[in-house]
Amino acid sequence: MSVASSRHFLQIPGPTNVPDRVLHAIANPTIDHRGPDFADLALEVFDKLRAVARTSADVVLYPSSGTGAWEAALVNTLSPGDAVLMYETGHFAEQWSELASSLGLRPETIPGDWRSGVDPAAVEQRLRADTEHRIKAVAVVHNETSTGVVSDIPAVRAAIDAAGHPALLLVDTISSLGSMDYRHDEWGVDVTISCSQKGLMLPPGIGLNVISAKALLAAQSARLTKSYWDWQPLLTAGKQGYFRYTPPTNMLFGLREALSMLLEEGLDEVYARHDRHAAATRAAVRAWGLEILCRAPGTAPGTDYSSVLTAVLMPGEHDADHLRQVILEHFDTSLGAGLSKVAKKVFRIGHLGAFNDATLLGTLGVVEAGLRLADVPHRPGGVTAAIAELTGRSGE
Repeated sequence: MSVASSRHFLQIPGPTNVPDRVLHAIANPTIDHRGPDFADLALEVFDKLRAVARTSADVVLYPSSGTGAWEAALVNTLSPGDAVLMYETGHFAEQWSELASSLGLRPETIPGDWRSGVDPAAVEQRLRADTEHRIKAVAVVHNETSTGVVSDIPAVRAAIDAAGHPALLLVDTISSLGSMDYRHDEWGVDVTISCSQKGLMLPPGIGLNVISAKALLAAQSARLTKSYWDWQPLLTAGKQGYFRYTPPTNMLFGLREALSMLLEEGLDEVYARHDRHAAATRAAVRAWGLEILCRAPGTAPGTDYSSVLTAVLMPGEHDADHLRQVILEHFDTSLGAGLSKVAKKVFRIGHLGAFNDATLLGTLGVVEAGLRLADVPHRPGGVTAAIAELTGRSGE
């Protein structure tokens, strides 16, 4: 067993590693959240969030997890008994459905295989059948963190439009915002849901909604009970850079710094970096002779590989949690666990946020060593395949 002589390596799909620049910003002295300096901070954060979400729409922030942001999106737009069309892409889509049910909504879930994204044709078919427009919203997860599967949001929007249906489009970007190309306005999203601890490179603690004009109109007649999550007081206060309650002041210092880092690098460059690391990880998995949980693009409608994590299926009856434990004990490195239906069958390699080539190669080296120590059948050479992908020099 190795001795932990350095920092722990956190290679799960979130919370992610927090850059030093962000940690230092969070360590700023706390300021008066009713004073002018705070208003300047908040307004700058709102503007930079709009730039990252590629929107001109209103943004609200909560001291919350992503689950709180889910709830905010639902309670502000819907009424008791409203039907919500959802798609079973994995654990988090399932949890969002359970939350909707607990609020008194009627989630209607299109079954999925946990290896594929949202099938736009299935969404269109169900909405065409809803001639009375009982379905008030379509709620989908952009990047399903439990499975490493991405759904095609523009195609879902097109399916809603092709059906001629007035349903709102609510999109969970909890692990994709700041990590993968996402366009709230251009893609016709009504509510974007996200939080701080993934691509935004902060600790957990901030949830957010981006809100279209159509969603704001729906909020005027929504009758689900809300107080803490109510958009309107937050929007009113937010126009001057304030909150209706004590905000997470120091987290906002960190968020401003994280957003600045993303914009300094350039959003297209950030997304290309994530794409590149994901491709190298998949090359390693294939070289090991293991199977990626996400079905290859083209074999399932609306499906693509995630650029923020790769979920890997264990061969035979081998236990993914045992492999993860071996890697933790020997290399002080955490990998993501399989959740609910894929528990013990899958381990997840996070490659998002503050992440570079050296970190990726170290992570993949640890995984390859862990496979050997845990006696998991595999072929050697995964790290070599990743290096070839990163350098564009395969076969040299």
